[in-house]
Amino acid sequence: MANLLITGGAGFIGANFVHHWRGSHSADAIVVLDALTYAGNRANLDGLDSVELVEGDICDTALVDRLMVDHDIDTIVHFAAESHVDRSITGPDAFVQTNVVGTHSLLKAAKTRWLGGSGQPHRFHHVSTDEVYGSLAPDDPAFSETTPYQPNSPYSASKAGSDHLVRAYHHTYGLDTTTSNCSNNYGPYQFPEKLIPLFTLNALSGRSLPIYGDGMNVRDWLHVEDHCRGIELVIEKGRSGETYNIGGGQELLNLTVVEEICRGVDAAFAADPSLAARYPDAPAAKGGSTAELKTYVTDRPGHDRRYAIDETKVRSELGYAPARDFPTGFAETLGWYLANEGWWQPLVERARTARG
Repeated sequence: MANLLITGGAGFIGANFVHHWRGSHSADAIVVLDALTYAGNRANLDGLDSVELVEGDICDTALVDRLMVDHDIDTIVHFAAESHVDRSITGPDAFVQTNVVGTHSLLKAAKTRWLGGSGQPHRFHHVSTDEVYGSLAPDDPAFSETTPYQPNSPYSASKAGSDHLVRAYHHTYGLDTTTSNCSNNYGPYQFPEKLIPLFTLNALSGRSLPIYGDGMNVRDWLHVEDHCRGIELVIEKGRSGETYNIGGGQELLNLTVVEEICRGVDAAFAADPSLAARYPDAPAAKGGSTAELKTYVTDRPGHDRRYAIDETKVRSELGYAPARDFPTGFAETLGWYLANEGWWQPLVERARTARG
């Protein structure tokens, strides 16, 4: 039996991981530490037994210390992060504070608790991103664990800084750490500012689908449940001090992703006539095509052209393999959003009110 502290566990990937771990490790104790900022949501943890949610900031080292002692924490799984690139461009301070200072706060607390003479077996797993590696040209090999870091946005720079701190605490102090760098995630509970939920929900309401630049940027898409299985393998079997890249094996043009969203929404309306009554403003409700909503907008600053993950290491060492291709994963995701309007509708209304 393990005692886990999961930071950011009320956010998108973190909450999916809590659901996954609870399902596969029913006897383990789980404490979630989440600041419940705009992207954190108590509702993401609904239906879970014996999961304690603590509202608090990872930068509060005294709080982390207390949780580790009170719950005899032996495993930290660190998801908490500011993660939206556009927000990092307009407000980078929060990204440095949470992603760098917050990670250091956790590492300090872990070092004090685990390396203070008790010799307690432990694991600090840090969840990072492929964006720390920068951008790839069309013919460049995919990012591997030895690719030099070249972050191009305040978000990716702050994550790179946190990665280096985790590495340093392992090599300097002997903390038992692992890091995983993932590709673009999608799936249930994703906050509606991200591409796939944003475009899906815009399609249902007849709003435009704004495509940056020429739409030819390339990303490797990873269903969040496959990501959670990969993290689980790294925690359980990964070598201390190592980094593992977790990808979905679905390297797609942004434009291809948008076209799959359009196709999937149109197919859902064709298969279920009741959707037309629920979402009358969708082009598909009126016999049209969701593709009518596509628009092209000015590219964002520092927009990396291509990401791709080489997951050879995690496959060969730990037996990881993604279970879904993108059409299958998106169909599941669309089904979840259609079945959970009560979850996403308040978030969409709040965002629209904030924009005025």
